[in-house]
Amino acid sequence: MNPDLDLLQPYPFERLRALFADLSAPALPALNLGIGEPQHDAPAFVLDTLAQALPELSRYPATRGSAELRNSMAAWLAARFRLPGVDPEREILPVSGTREGLFAVAQAVIDRRREPLVLCPNPFYQIYEGAALLAGAEIGFLDCREDTGFVPDYAAVTQETWQRCQLLYLCNPGNPSGAITPLATLKQLVALAVEHDFVIVSDECYSEIYADENQPPPGLLQACIEAGVPGYDRCLVFHSLSKRSNLPGLRSGFVAGDAALIEAFLRYRTYHGCALPMHHQLASQAAWSDETHVRENRALYRQKFDAVAQRLAGVLDFQRPPAGFYLWPRTPMADTELARRLYAQHHLTVLPGRFLGRDTAAGNPGEQRIRMALVPPLADCLRAADCLKQTLEAW
Repeated sequence: MNPDLDLLQPYPFERLRALFADLSAPALPALNLGIGEPQHDAPAFVLDTLAQALPELSRYPATRGSAELRNSMAAWLAARFRLPGVDPEREILPVSGTREGLFAVAQAVIDRRREPLVLCPNPFYQIYEGAALLAGAEIGFLDCREDTGFVPDYAAVTQETWQRCQLLYLCNPGNPSGAITPLATLKQLVALAVEHDFVIVSDECYSEIYADENQPPPGLLQACIEAGVPGYDRCLVFHSLSKRSNLPGLRSGFVAGDAALIEAFLRYRTYHGCALPMHHQLASQAAWSDETHVRENRALYRQKFDAVAQRLAGVLDFQRPPAGFYLWPRTPMADTELARRLYAQHHLTVLPGRFLGRDTAAGNPGEQRIRMALVPPLADCLRAADCLKQTLEAW
């Protein structure tokens, strides 16, 4: 067996099951705010396209995807981030959901011969860590704390660390905080990547869920253009239909950016064998070509944030996030203890923040916080808020 498998830590939801193993939930309808699985309705026109395209199952799909699919992705990306253009032939590639792509890209870009270092935010999406370890790299964590706006303090990273870094993972907007990395910071990171010759991979899967309709989060490729790097050198972005279009089961996204990196990643993926099925490609093309359902999706999340924030005012210490669909409140007791009480008393699941982070010299930045995914219907989110309020008031 690959000995690097022994380096992998249990996934947060495995740890959650172990945390609840000795508990019995009450006979109440389950409320699960622990996992960020969108529950709004999938767009009907996308489902219709998918159903009509089922005869395409008789064809092998190409790893590069169809030209029509890449054109729709490139057009959306250029319009959304005000780019002068994205070459659909050289600068974009479909992936089978960003989880698969974010893992695979590390296997393609890491050079094991040079004691590689991968940097990522902390707390973080655990795929970044697993990808780095199975690519033979060391993982370094950049804490995201309240005093830095839940964005890493990149100015505190030493020149020696940047020089050793081969891959920097970003999550913008952030998971779990919803924090948005400013465009000025992204431009500084682009300059650092050029100076020290490392790759930036920006996970932008939450970019289309944001609070202010007039202020969408900036993207890494947008920063490249403003920083005078028109070829997106050393930079890749990942986008997904899972959150944007409520299609997590479609497993459809794309990677875009540096043409040389895309070419190398395509070569890897040709062997990796994760081509997007043709009926998924046609459904994806329809989804990327429409913004109406995306605006409606944002409106539903705003409604839930408005209501839940009002219900929890004065109960928990939290900041309403500018993007994403998570609340990331501070807890007055240990995050694991609060999660156990909510499950045992109300059959309510939230994720302890420590399960999303790792210990650094300053401790685990996820401790004393919980992640609450406001993905269920509004009534369920409000019921969960009431359960939380009852538990804390009783405590």
